[in-house]
Parts: sequence; structure tokens; C-alpha cells
Amino acid sequence: MPEVKLSLRGVEKSFGVNKVLDGIDLEIAKGEMICLIGPSGSGKSTLLRSMNLLEPVDEGTIHLDGVEITEPGLNLRTIRQRIGIVFQSFNLFPHMTAIENVLLAPRRVFKKSIDELMPEAEQLFQRFGLTDHRNKYPDQLSGGQQQRVAVVRALAMKPEIMLFDEITSALDPELVEEVLDVLRALRNEGMTMVLATHEMNFARELADRVCFIDKGKIAEQGPPSQIFSKPEGARTRQFLKSVLR
Repeated sequence: MPEVKLSLRGVEKSFGVNKVLDGIDLEIAKGEMICLIGPSGSGKSTLLRSMNLLEPVDEGTIHLDGVEITEPGLNLRTIRQRIGIVFQSFNLFPHMTAIENVLLAPRRVFKKSIDELMPEAEQLFQRFGLTDHRNKYPDQLSGGQQQRVAVVRALAMKPEIMLFDEITSALDPELVEEVLDVLRALRNEGMTMVLATHEMNFARELADRVCFIDKGKIAEQGPPSQIFSKPEGARTRQFLKSVLR
């Protein structure tokens, strides 16, 4: 059996009277890539934010390497260091260059100097085709380049799990592929990943498992071959019919 890296049991989350997550049970194996698909407002983003405790859950538990991380009083910064997240809005500081954006958090968390951190940062920039852009400010970069810098910034914290929330949805179509290439590279390196995505062909190509989220529940899950070719649920079939036209 593959090693379980992250486990969610009975996770619930409400905003006022609106229940956004309704009893989520999910186990994510080490090195697994899971794609979350589903209509807007179904709870995908909240689910991701709950996984690294940016959104505290109302009910249920989350375990990382078998240790409950939803227990009150734990150091959230340490947990978020281990579970990185990248959003659709790049959230880069506009007054800092790309390399300064990437080095900011590691300097604070690891208490290392720029000189100590620079070799690994430069290696990340090189890996993702950004070497020539490291001293540029965000407004001098394309959307695809900014998103890749955001991914590099998350990776500079040496996370064990990466979460991606619709990271291609704000990009022009011609820039989407360069960001998906970054995910392909991480997939090939064995990074544990969970991503909410509208890129169905990408999910079909690379996901180990696809979870269809609807009204705060995992309505159906399975390998891409099953979900996209032989979905069991009528709601899954309806959703896929609408997005695969």
C-alpha cells in the first residue's frame, strides 16, 4: 500500500448558513497527483485552503504523516511550510524583483542570509526557465512568467506537498501551457500535489486520481480513465458534458 501523506476525515466548513465543505473524506498518497474538478462554487478552493489550514475547519480532522494538524495550538507556520499553496492571482510584491519575492520567506523562516539561499534559488529559476527574469519586477513579466515565479517562491520553502488553486485560469490561453509544463516537471519528480483545475485534458493526461466536487462533497473519484470515459454519477456526466463540448 502507498504511504498516506495527507488524510482528511469528515471535514466540514461553513460560511454563515452556507455549508461549503460537507463531510470530505480524502486520503492523498505520497507522490500522488490529485486533480479536483467541478463547477465554480463547489468548494474546491476552500478544500485546498483547508488542507494547509489557511481556512480552519469546523468539523473533522486533517492528518499529515499520521499526525493531526487540526489540533488546536499547533504552529501553523511550520505546517504551511510543509504544505505550500499557489493561487490563481500571483500575489507577488510589486516593489520587489522576482528573486527578492522568492527569497523573502526563506530568509525569515530559515534565518539564512541571501548569500546562503541564493544558490538554491538560482537553481529553481534555472529549472523553470526564469534565469533571465530574476531581476525583473512583476509588471515587467508576462502572466505566465509571474505564475512560474509564484511556483518557485512556494518551492523555495521546500514543501512536502504542493496545492494549486486554478493557477492557469487568469492566464491568456497561449501562456497556460508553460505553467502546465511546470506541473509536469514536478509530477515527474514525485512531488505530492493536489490541484483544482478547469484544464480537463491536463487532468486526463497526468492525474493519478480525479475527484469531482459538487456542493461541498466528493461526488465521485477515480482514475482519469474512469472519470472521463465511464463516469458513474449522473451529475458527473452532466458536468463533463458541459465542459468537454
